[in-house]
Amino acid sequence: MKVFVTGASGWIGSAVVPELLAVGHDVIGLVRSDEAAAAVFAAGAEPLRGSLDDLASLRAGAERADAVVHLANKHDWSDMAESNRAERAAVETLLDVLAGSDRALALASGTAFAPGRVVTEDDANPAAGPDAPRGGTEALALEAVDRGVRSISLRFAPTVHGAGGEHGFIPQVVDAARRNGAAGFVGDGANRWSAVHRADAARLVARAISTAPAGSRLHVVGEEGLATRDVAAAIGEALGVPTVSVDPADAPAHFGWIAGFWGLDIPASSALTRQRFDWTPTHPTLLEDIASGAYTE
Repeated sequence: MKVFVTGASGWIGSAVVPELLAVGHDVIGLVRSDEAAAAVFAAGAEPLRGSLDDLASLRAGAERADAVVHLANKHDWSDMAESNRAERAAVETLLDVLAGSDRALALASGTAFAPGRVVTEDDANPAAGPDAPRGGTEALALEAVDRGVRSISLRFAPTVHGAGGEHGFIPQVVDAARRNGAAGFVGDGANRWSAVHRADAARLVARAISTAPAGSRLHVVGEEGLATRDVAAAIGEALGVPTVSVDPADAPAHFGWIAGFWGLDIPASSALTRQRFDWTPTHPTLLEDIASGAYTE
């Protein structure tokens, strides 16, 4: 197949593109810069200049493709309304192109929508409508199954880890540990986060494009729930600083904008995904990556 990938040079996309190529697909990768275009070309894919705000570029890539993997997102935590608006418009554009073709749209979503319990693939994401997180695009895409789109939700763990340049949540916790001279967790640190190695995630994405039926919800989750106090302890050990409990009232000052997320209990299971798609994560765990220096060297 010819697969159009948005966010092709990003943290997850740069692992997904080689995996798609390795199993025999041709790839068109959406890129925003000359540097990104060079990286995508070097990986063996065709770069296509554009962005989430350039809906014509999204339309052009989707029109040429047999399947679309939508990984790009603005992730502007200072203006989430704009990020959600752009995401909604992008997915609407992709769905309009794919409608009636039975071609696949696999789009990135998340598992952190029901804090306090283990989320499974059978749980519906309550976020819907343009004002919802991520513009409610998971619901929007899955509804498009009735329009002849093979929509697939890729629910990524909040931590997609590995060596080589992640810019997500764990680096923010590491930065807070450096600033404060102590690796922190919120309260008793019993709250859990799920995680997945980016290479394991990429393998599942490639498999989903080929085999997932319309309306599938896949959990791209390698570890169901790590206590944040254990993650903090691993960071403290790697940095050579103590590990401390941070009172919830003091968390914003200690952690910055990530405080509200770091204190959540957001475990997620991938048991059904593993069974249905014969997927077994084999790469290092999050604690192993931290211990190896992936986030501290």
